[in-house]
Formats: sequence, structure tokens, C-alpha cells
Amino acid sequence: MPSKYPPMGWNSWDCYGAAVTEETVRKNAVYMAEHLKEFGWEYIVVDIQWARPSAVDHSYEAFAGLTMDEFGRLTPALNRFPSAAGGAGFAPLAEYIHSLGLKFGIHIMRGMPRMAAHRHLPIEGSSYFCHTAADPHSICMWNPDMYGLKCELPEARAYYDSIFRLYAGWGVDFVKCDDIAREYPHCRKEIEVISEACRACGREMVLSLSPGPAPLEEAEHLKRYADMWRITDDFWDEWRLLKGMFEREEKWCIHAGPDHWPDADMLPIGALRQCEDPEERTHFTQAEQRTMMTLWCMARSPLMIGAEMTKNDAFTLSLLTNRKVLEIEKESRNARPLRTTDTESVWTAPRRDGKGIYLALFNLGDEKREISVTAREAELDGECLAEELWSGREEKTDGNIRAEIEPHDAKVYLITEAQG
Repeated sequence: MPSKYPPMGWNSWDCYGAAVTEETVRKNAVYMAEHLKEFGWEYIVVDIQWARPSAVDHSYEAFAGLTMDEFGRLTPALNRFPSAAGGAGFAPLAEYIHSLGLKFGIHIMRGMPRMAAHRHLPIEGSSYFCHTAADPHSICMWNPDMYGLKCELPEARAYYDSIFRLYAGWGVDFVKCDDIAREYPHCRKEIEVISEACRACGREMVLSLSPGPAPLEEAEHLKRYADMWRITDDFWDEWRLLKGMFEREEKWCIHAGPDHWPDADMLPIGALRQCEDPEERTHFTQAEQRTMMTLWCMARSPLMIGAEMTKNDAFTLSLLTNRKVLEIEKESRNARPLRTTDTESVWTAPRRDGKGIYLALFNLGDEKREISVTAREAELDGECLAEELWSGREEKTDGNIRAEIEPHDAKVYLITEAQG
């Protein structure tokens, strides 16, 4: 699975929920190619319910009609994705996104559509049938479209092989599988079967598991069978959720590394919830957005933009194009918190090339405060150059770092040996 670095991209859920359309996907892809690609952003991911013609917002419709082929495999709803006509599926959309130099991803629910089992449809490429693979006792609590599969049976592997062959033919580069990451031990075998089918499909794909929180005690299993997995339930633009992420990242940061990335979820910045209100924007303050981006980068979480990107303002764009902050994701290793209290947190991570360290200071309190780190704490020795990466300001220091930080805000430094 190809994920040497944490994946960076865009996902349609925060801005369009279940109702994203091909037109929206294409215009966001163009925006990414023109404004963000050079900074490392590359995935365009169509989230949940792309096979449901009636989707209009973030809500689910129990037992809604879904579009699928004669083998029980979901296909894009033509009223929302017209290029899928004639059995083309997502191939034309993927080809367009690839032509922009980007990569294409889709969301799936674990299992198969109930309708496929009820109609006793055959499983493509095998002598099996959907109803013998389906487990009608394994149903998602919040979206009842699907049955989980009896993964001890060969029929289950045959079905998962069939859908991943389809996705490979479409040109899919990223699959977000839902209703699975937190479902241990029930879904342990299903994760394994999905992962094996993904790896055997003949095309490299990132496999992402949702929603969280995934169990920390299953970290090694997740690292073996997935590229990334959610460490939280859906993350939205509320300070209490962001503040709570510091504890989650502290527990999971030691498991971040090539081909296995604990995922703190999408970045709810910019224009969100567009189906409900086209004027809606993130409820995070600018300070809170800097804190979020700093923490995600220090912990090396995947970065998935949740905004309608064509409505990005100058500040939102500045968050997504700060090359030196984004570089932390690729150039750091072994991040860890030096300390976290109710009012502040300090994180450190050495650079992979040995040329300095990253040091992040977070004010988690509701009042402006000075946060300081001693040279001993940060394991610095001698005169250093400290560059604050959000502002670009540089200063020489004896290794002791102190900064006045506004409420809910953050500063992040690259600290290197002073020259001359």
C-alpha cells in the first residue's frame, strides 16, 4: 500500500455530506490542481452515498434505493454523476482527476447492499451468490444500507475481490472503508479480508478505515492491515473536540510511520455544510485553526480538507500553503509531547535529516499566556536559531524558548544550530 508519507487531500463530507455531485468534485479538483498541488495535496475523495439518487444533505435515508450492477456492486447515481452512464462507473471522473495530476478516491461501507442479498445476485468472477455471503445480523447502527459479510466463508472474499477489481478498473487510488475501524472484535476478520482484497486487486490503493475511535490495543493489527485509521469519531469545528484531540494524539503518535498513519479526521476549515447553508463557514477561530494544523502536522496525521475549496478565503489558503508547516509531515519523526496540562501543551519532533528539531507550543487556555521551554527540556545545547513557521520570524536563542500566545493559539518553531 503506497503511503510513505501521510496522505493529503480533500474529502466531500464536511461540505456536502451525502449529496456531493460530479460537478462539485470536478471544480474542487481543478482548484486543488491550480492552487494546492504544488504543496503536496493530491487526493480527491468522494464520500458516502454516491450510489443514492435521492441524497440532498448530510442525512441518511433508511432503506433508500441504491444504484448497483447485476453483481450487487454499487455504482454512481447517474443524476449526480452523469459521466458514469453506460456502465462506465467512476472511470471517466477518475480519468479527469488523473489528467490534472491528482489521485481519485471513494468511500465505501463495509459489506454489501441489502438489496444484493435479497435479490440473490451472483458474485462476479465466482460461482457464489450474494445472499450466502451476507450476514443479516451485522448492520451499521447509523446507516442500514448494508449487510456485513460472513468473512469466514470464501464467498465473502469473492465479493470483496469483485468490488476491488471494479475499483481498480475505474482507476481508484484511495478507498475509505466505513463502519469498521471501531468495530473490534466483531470486524477484525472483515478488516483482514478487505485489506487482502485491496492488495490483490492489481492497483495500488490507500486503504483508510473509519470511523473511530479505533481501539488503541489493536494498533499493531491496524498497522498491518490498513494505511490509515481514524482515532476519533467524526471531528467537527468545536473547541472541546480539538482540545480533546491532544490526549488522543499523545496515545497514538508513537504508531505513526510509513504505511500506517493514525488519522485525526478531516480538517473542518473554510466553507462547510454547504447543502444546509451556502454561507456556512467553520466555527473555529483563526487561532484554533492554526492549533489544529500544527497538531495534525506534528503528530503526522493524514490531512484531508473538509471545505468547499473554491470558497477558500485568503486565511484558509494560507493555512493550506504554508510550505514549512506542511513539511513537518514529511521531515519529522518520533513526535511526542513534552508536557500537556489543561492550559498548555508542548510537542517536539526531531527532523529526519538530523538538522534541527520542531517545537510546537499550544495555549489551550482561555487567556493569553506565556509558554516557555528550557533548553534542557527540549534537549538543545548552545546557541540556536529559532524560526516560527506561521509568522516566518527568526530569532537567536540559547536554547530556552518562550512565547506569548493568544488563547487557543499555537506557535511552531524549527530550531537549528546557529551559524557564525
